[in-house]
Amino acid sequence: MVKISVLQHNPAEHVAMRPGDPTPVSRNLNPLMHPFARARERTRALNAAKMDRMFAKPFVASLEGHIDAVEVLCRRPGSLTGIASGSWDGGIIMHNLSSRKEILKIPQAHKGKVSGLCFSPDGGERLLSCGVDRNVKLWAVDGDGITPLNVFPGKAAFNSIDHHRTDPLFATASNTVQIWDGTKSAPISNLTFPTSTETITSVRFNMSESSVLASLGSDRTFTLYDIRTGKAERRVVMQMQSNALSWSPTFPTTILLASEDHNLYTFDIRHLDTPTQIYKAHVAAVMSCDWSPTGQEFVSGGWDRTVRIWQEGVGRQPEVYHTKRMQRVTSTIFSADARFVMSGSDDGNVRIWKAKASEKLGVVTARERAAMEYRQSLKDRWRIDSEVDRVARTRHLPKSVHQTAKLKTTMLDARRVKDERRRAHTRAGETRPKPERKKVVVAEQT
Repeated sequence: MVKISVLQHNPAEHVAMRPGDPTPVSRNLNPLMHPFARARERTRALNAAKMDRMFAKPFVASLEGHIDAVEVLCRRPGSLTGIASGSWDGGIIMHNLSSRKEILKIPQAHKGKVSGLCFSPDGGERLLSCGVDRNVKLWAVDGDGITPLNVFPGKAAFNSIDHHRTDPLFATASNTVQIWDGTKSAPISNLTFPTSTETITSVRFNMSESSVLASLGSDRTFTLYDIRTGKAERRVVMQMQSNALSWSPTFPTTILLASEDHNLYTFDIRHLDTPTQIYKAHVAAVMSCDWSPTGQEFVSGGWDRTVRIWQEGVGRQPEVYHTKRMQRVTSTIFSADARFVMSGSDDGNVRIWKAKASEKLGVVTARERAAMEYRQSLKDRWRIDSEVDRVARTRHLPKSVHQTAKLKTTMLDARRVKDERRRAHTRAGETRPKPERKKVVVAEQT
């Protein structure tokens, strides 16, 4: 007889036992058996970063209809697709983002530019608008929109408006901050700081503590009010004027300011002496800002004709969007699902952008989703690699913006060298370098 030795494998270790079960995977975790594993993973991470830049096509569509610069944008509460835009031509348009069509158009809502828009909190059934014609008008969104439901006359041109989250109250900004009741024709209170002589340019209610109100003034001031006490609680004077503000939707004490000095600042309102973070990338005045509904990122638009998307807490290297035809960006907002960004500019167009430039629109299968998550984890893990990091952060900029950024860097370096030489030729201990955050706020008043 001949004895035969047979190698036998257990099928349960290699084949799925029941339909629908995952196939068992055998892996040898001994690193000595895979000497090129890190090299292969680095190559995959580099390819993932390159693919991310190759498929980066952020522009989605342009919503037309205005014949002059778009001054203000606002999104409709309780809706993923409804936004409203106001223009310098005095017109207001309600847009549907999914169909990219006009829902409602009011050609001559105001005489002169529309400076503020906001929806009522009751599902966005009513729209409030204000303009330089010294009127606040209340419109029915589902109606024909030709005649306003109510008109609230003022004594000066209005620059901004915002509605209370729950009560039928709204605040306006002109030469004073005023609180209005929707059922009365005159303001019920004035909240202006006693020694203030500035023009109020922007006003916003806190989304969590809805009795707290913030405003910006033309004399470089940022002020906090409490409508329960009817007076200004705190006020800071900044180095440069701020153009826009936005409250964080997830951290009620955090507020974002868009400044004339090309930077954005986040403040904790409990400590207004210094900003918590400075965001530097714009090369001209920042005109607008808005938080994502997730609170993890925000968008800004500037006089340098670019739209930038920032990660919260990361003060550099934002995502940059631009087109040849887009002019100075005056307003920016996030969509309610945080997937899209809308911008309004001087050329009269409202543009829709993807919040993530390389994101695929449409149906994504489970395998595609797993592959995208794997590539993202590779990029995050290998971001410390110089080549992967260079590919991931490289952005194309218009020539004018690129040249201005180089000039700005040269000027800041020259200023830093000048300060270092001045300290080197001064008696020891007389001058100390001042942190950048300490230079922002000039004075604080309570």
